[in-house]
Amino acid sequence: MADNRPAAWPRPDRIGKRWRPLPDAAPEPEVLGPARYLGWLVRRQWPRVLYAAVLSSAWMTTLMLPPYIVARGVDDGLRGDDFGAVVRWSAVLLLSGAVSAVLGIARHRTMTFARMYAGFHTVELLTRRTLRLGSAFARQSSTGDLVTVSGSDVQRMGHALTLAGPGVGAVFAYGVVTVLLLHISPSLAALVLLGVPVIALSTGPLLGRLQRAETEYREQQGALTGRAVDLAAGLRVLAGIGGRELFAERYRAASRRLLTEGYRVGAVNSWIAALMIALPSVFLAVVTWFAARKAVAGEISLGELIAVYGYMALLIVPVFFLVEGTDQLVRALVSAGRVVRILRARPPQDEGREAVPPRSLRPELHDPQSGLTVPHGSFVGLVAARPAVGERATERLGRYGETSVTWGGVPLTALPLADVRAQVLVAQNEAQLFAGSLRETVSPGPRFDRRQYGAPDDRAVLAALRAAAADDVVEAMPDGLDSRVEPQGRNLSGGQRQRLRLVRAVLADPEVLLLVEPTSAVDAHTEALVAAGLRTAREGRTTVVVTTSPLLLDRTDLVCLLDEDGRLAATGTHAELLARRADYRGLVLRGTTDEETSGGRAVRAGGETWAGAGHPGEGQLPYGRGQFDAPDPDQEPRPSGGRQLAGERGPFDGRDDNEVEGAGG
Repeated sequence: MADNRPAAWPRPDRIGKRWRPLPDAAPEPEVLGPARYLGWLVRRQWPRVLYAAVLSSAWMTTLMLPPYIVARGVDDGLRGDDFGAVVRWSAVLLLSGAVSAVLGIARHRTMTFARMYAGFHTVELLTRRTLRLGSAFARQSSTGDLVTVSGSDVQRMGHALTLAGPGVGAVFAYGVVTVLLLHISPSLAALVLLGVPVIALSTGPLLGRLQRAETEYREQQGALTGRAVDLAAGLRVLAGIGGRELFAERYRAASRRLLTEGYRVGAVNSWIAALMIALPSVFLAVVTWFAARKAVAGEISLGELIAVYGYMALLIVPVFFLVEGTDQLVRALVSAGRVVRILRARPPQDEGREAVPPRSLRPELHDPQSGLTVPHGSFVGLVAARPAVGERATERLGRYGETSVTWGGVPLTALPLADVRAQVLVAQNEAQLFAGSLRETVSPGPRFDRRQYGAPDDRAVLAALRAAAADDVVEAMPDGLDSRVEPQGRNLSGGQRQRLRLVRAVLADPEVLLLVEPTSAVDAHTEALVAAGLRTAREGRTTVVVTTSPLLLDRTDLVCLLDEDGRLAATGTHAELLARRADYRGLVLRGTTDEETSGGRAVRAGGETWAGAGHPGEGQLPYGRGQFDAPDPDQEPRPSGGRQLAGERGPFDGRDDNEVEGAGG
């Protein structure tokens, strides 16, 4: 592959400051409100904004000069029959045009820098805030909001600086025209002095309506963008479970609502645009008619009449900038409100000073909210009546959000957050797989924090791969551990991605590992290997697995059942709960009845029994998760190689992808 990089990059000391508008580190902005934030963006670059205002004022002043020059040329040259005066004023007119062009280019260039600075500065702040929030971002905002804000909202805020540059220049040009008209006719000057503000303020009521409609539109657009992101991530899963059409119809309905809201915004915009063109034109006609009457009456000369018409024709430019700037300011306030909402989000407080309980004390994890207690060094299965209940329990145990969990009697909130993150790991199916070699992808930290995890060790990596039944993934790739993994694991199947996430979690070797549905995308045979390998790899460490898989639950020391309210309903071994809890049997043994189960063993056709009856094949969603409730975005249908109960054929068994897409769920 050809190297397209330049032979030598320019030296930093040879790049002038004017070419580097962004600072190395942006300070925290004022986030008291949208207007304060926009003002902060202006103050951050006040020399540039002031320079743009001066250039805009000079540029618009030169725009007002041609009518005056033409009037002098007519009166002094044509009417006075002085050809030399005509030549002189023609040269002055040419010079003013050249100066106006230079000033216009400089003004536009400076305003472009100012707008880009405001936009990139905001993106920098949003990126920093999002990274600082980490997992807390999802609870305070949404991906759709971030995508929308980082795109069109940031651009709108940059355009609001029109008022700070051309807006100031428009006011200055308005004053210059008024002074020039005073020398021609005070009554004409008074008419212009009063008429222009009326035109500028005539769109005020519409701007209020625009702000309300724009706010609602942007909210719906952010929500729809987030839904589109989720659909794109989970499209294969939706096709496999037969939910693609349902979600497509929901998306179409939301899109139609957004379209209707867009028509409301467009209607207001069309009125504003019409007034921006119509009112100045009508005002131009009125002033021209008034000036013509004065010229007929002999109160002003022919050249002055031409000058008045020119002034009014060119005054449309500053009036347009004023109205447009006000319109863009209203839109920017809506966008700035969305930015401020993200910047106001605060990461979890890290005020803890307590030390992590030593292993010698065999500290237990206790969640007062649910009543759940996890013994030290145990392998615990967590079965929830609803998937969201189990996920919220792991978030509390991992200190993601508000929590009252204690560890060895010490509240998690009393521990330094960095220590909690190092000792307690929550592994979910939504975790990202980064690009790089397979070795780097499954290594938990060498690329990010070598001090905590150390350098990768191939023997440890291979052991973790065996524990997660992912050694076949390495064998299937051309270069083994050096094989390339695409961003988000796009060159891997859903089951392979899930197992590599599990490998990474095992390699991290935390004191407490919390796994959420770690085998939902693998077949029963692979799941049995994962259950055995995970139990061995985590010996002596605390492990909590949120699952409804009988194969995993059968390997646990203790199973805790949470009801729909998230309260602890029962504890015991897998076999004990199968024997005495019908609700537990309903969760873990799908498709069987109480009469078909006995002591945790399900009766198959012909009288044969199997302890793992009812477990879903690869690609199936675990029981208890609704058909359309937050499917694993990385899960994709694959033919099942697992063993299943007679009459319980999984939706993907023995079918190709085309058949899966037409499945009815």
